[in-house]
Amino acid sequence: MLFVNDAISIPDAEFNFTFARSGGPGGQNVNKVNSKAMLQWNVSRSGALPEEIRLRFLTAWSKRMTKEGCVMVSSQRYRDQGKNVADCLSRLREMILEVSVAPTARKASKPSRGAKQRRLSEKKAVSERKQGRRRPSAGD
Repeated sequence: MLFVNDAISIPDAEFNFTFARSGGPGGQNVNKVNSKAMLQWNVSRSGALPEEIRLRFLTAWSKRMTKEGCVMVSSQRYRDQGKNVADCLSRLREMILEVSVAPTARKASKPSRGAKQRRLSEKKAVSERKQGRRRPSAGD
């Protein structure tokens, strides 16, 4: 069971792990042991996530999704298969926590009266400065 927070916990039966040979350093161990863990979880069919969190998860992590709605997380950080499984689960937990908090809606604001006056006075100063650079007209 993966405990994300007080409201969200995902049973282990929803996870599908596959293992492969890991790359990187490790000597002969790399050639003999399937230590790379690949986690596959069908988000669209999971009953563990509330609907609003599921929708935010699907939009935020759409690049990691398959066409069937499964998210893929892999880990080959460690030489031990069990540690890589735990790393996959912790990465998935972080992904869910990232979308579990709803983003705050932006409130439209207006510039203050002082800000408007400063902007207009700066525009007037720039205009006067540029007018001062002009050639005197024939009437002057």
